[in-house]
Amino acid sequence: MNENQFPVVCVGGSAGGLEAYIKLLQNLPSDLGVAIVIVNHVRTFATRLHEILPHYTRMPVELISDRLSIVPNHVFIIPENRDLHVLDGEFRLKPISKPRGWPSVITVFLRSLTEHWRGQLIAIIVSGYDGDGAAALSGIKEVGGITIAQKMDTAQFPEMPQSAVASGYIDYILSPEAIARQITSICSQAAKVEKQDSLASVL
Repeated sequence: MNENQFPVVCVGGSAGGLEAYIKLLQNLPSDLGVAIVIVNHVRTFATRLHEILPHYTRMPVELISDRLSIVPNHVFIIPENRDLHVLDGEFRLKPISKPRGWPSVITVFLRSLTEHWRGQLIAIIVSGYDGDGAAALSGIKEVGGITIAQKMDTAQFPEMPQSAVASGYIDYILSPEAIARQITSICSQAAKVEKQDSLASVL
């Protein structure tokens, strides 16, 4: 697979998201060939996700720094009080665009992905308040991406996945464990298709 053409999975969440992140990572293979980017609403205190989540996955878990290269089979964590973008295969951090009120960090990141990432996009919205991310889901679908919302009765705070579903642009509504299985299936199928295309081009 060419550079910057592997899948990126954005997992957006807020309050109650930690439980969903843990269950998702526990059920994802460590060699799936995707980059997992966890975009969590943290503004007033430092995130500890990069310290907690390594206990639940064999993939390296890294707090994002500016111009950090995006690579597969890694879990990346957005730092607090920053908007996250991608450009030229790297993460770019900028001052948060909404310093007051509910952040829009998930929407900002998803829109950047649709503009600057050539690989498959999978957008996942899990437990949290408000509706961050919902406004960007139509753009994910326009570029052929896949959208998933956490099943409401498995979310501690269902408002965020409810907003995503209400957008009309959600493909699947699943528990965190089922989300992991769906991602694995999507990526495995995509790998088979790519292999077939490569063989066909040789023949």
